[in-house]
Amino acid sequence: MGKSIISNNLFTKIKGQIYLLSIFILSILISSCSKYDSIDDKKVFFYNESANISSLDPAFAKDQAMIWANLQIFNGLVQLDSLLDVQPSIAKTWEVSEDGLTYTFLLRDDVYFHNHELFKGKKRKVIASDFVYSFNRIIDEKLASPGSWIFNLVRTSSDKRKTYSFSAPNDSTFQIVLKQAFSPFLGLLTMPYASVVPREIIENYGEDFRKNPVGTGPFYFKMWKEGVKLVLLKNEDYFEKDDKGTRLPYLDAVNISFIIDKQSVFLEFVKGNIDFISGIDANYKDEVLTRNGELQEKYKDKINLITQPYLNTEYLGFMVDKELSPKDNPLLNKKIRQAINYGFDRKKMIKYLRNNIGMAAENGIIPKGLAGFDTNNTYGYTYNPQKAKELLAEAGYKNGVGLPPISLQTTSTYLDLCKYIQQQLNLLGFDIKVDVNPPGALREQIAQSKSMWFRGSWIADYPDAENYLSLFYSPNYCPKGPNYTHFSNKTYDKLYERAQKETSIQKRADLYTQMDKLIMEEAPIVVLYYDQVLRFAQKNIEGLSSNPMNLLILKHVRKN
Repeated sequence: MGKSIISNNLFTKIKGQIYLLSIFILSILISSCSKYDSIDDKKVFFYNESANISSLDPAFAKDQAMIWANLQIFNGLVQLDSLLDVQPSIAKTWEVSEDGLTYTFLLRDDVYFHNHELFKGKKRKVIASDFVYSFNRIIDEKLASPGSWIFNLVRTSSDKRKTYSFSAPNDSTFQIVLKQAFSPFLGLLTMPYASVVPREIIENYGEDFRKNPVGTGPFYFKMWKEGVKLVLLKNEDYFEKDDKGTRLPYLDAVNISFIIDKQSVFLEFVKGNIDFISGIDANYKDEVLTRNGELQEKYKDKINLITQPYLNTEYLGFMVDKELSPKDNPLLNKKIRQAINYGFDRKKMIKYLRNNIGMAAENGIIPKGLAGFDTNNTYGYTYNPQKAKELLAEAGYKNGVGLPPISLQTTSTYLDLCKYIQQQLNLLGFDIKVDVNPPGALREQIAQSKSMWFRGSWIADYPDAENYLSLFYSPNYCPKGPNYTHFSNKTYDKLYERAQKETSIQKRADLYTQMDKLIMEEAPIVVLYYDQVLRFAQKNIEGLSSNPMNLLILKHVRKN
């Protein structure tokens, strides 16, 4: 990019600690390019993945880092567009029976797996039996895929050797039969877990398929030096084309580095060595963004900012299971939980601590953009310190007298938010303690129901509010499910079960709203904010769209 666009103050702050690392990073990027005939005439897209990647097997694509890589290598029956509508992929059409139980997919006949020596020089076409194999593999207990749950509602046989209702009447027809109607099911099939994989490659590599992936996607696997770099090359036989009939993708390659230090990544980005970064670290957000979340004037001609609502709800969760909570735990009292919800200003928190990145959560758990979101603000919590004080008094702790200390567990990333909440609540008579934990340790405590009050978040697995509401369905108690608060309510469970079977979009949305309202009334959580996708790209990058699930789709990207 020529002249550095990073400010002198910020550069001075970080250049000393990362100078040698930056040289190392640049050598990695350059050496990656040597895999191609000539870097001058190749279009290589560089991005960094600070979270690392532990597997390239779609059966284990459980986090964003792995999902992003898998989206480049694999395809499923269907896919999401930028508006999160389900669109064809390998399945060109499909039909759902009137009772909502049987899904029949008609497959394309021009989709091939990436070339591999095991195919002996022949093109290996994808047929319906490949999906039967791929889906049965996901639910195989021996594989222990974290994605097996997406097929929980698929009908099974009643005999001892349980088999699932996946079938291939012929090479171009694939069928799934459910136990009960579940309208969001197509959305589940857009997840990387539902990717098609070739049986002969899996059987050859076994567990090592994780580092020898073969799919059908726009890019194929070239090399992976774990923790250093991952290189994917253009699939010349990819089946999708643009509106003008040009075969996708436009890029020649994708190069993923794994630099952990986010300040180092940002420096490489402003120097032009990385094409794209997602999100922004607190250490340099004020350098790049105004208080209103826009690019600072000096950056507007240098980089592009792409942003939109993100299906990620950030919250604080209470353990409300009386059997697991200490008897003297004040958080078991609903009025205390409600007082906490009223006791701090979410809008100020977003403005001053997040530069207005995101939306203050004054509604429910369902984020903006999904059916069921309360657009009329008929429930939820706004800043009302007087109401918080009244609830404290009603709970038997007027002005906080007699209220024992309450510990909030978080990680260093969210420490500023938690300290802000602590400060505001303590002014009302609370005695809030903030307990900072390593991310892995906190996740373990939450999973084992040992944390009474914790910071959490929920990123949508698929674009339906049911995904968020499942966090409060009592059969989903952790560790078997995502109900980390152990919230239990018979009325809620009945509404949830009705919504799962409801085929009418409007009726289902109405049920979702009822559930969301009930959750806010019972207050097993404190919803903080609805997140926002924040992407920064170099000016020579075109076609890098955004979407509310923050999926990274590179097949439409051009590099000029």
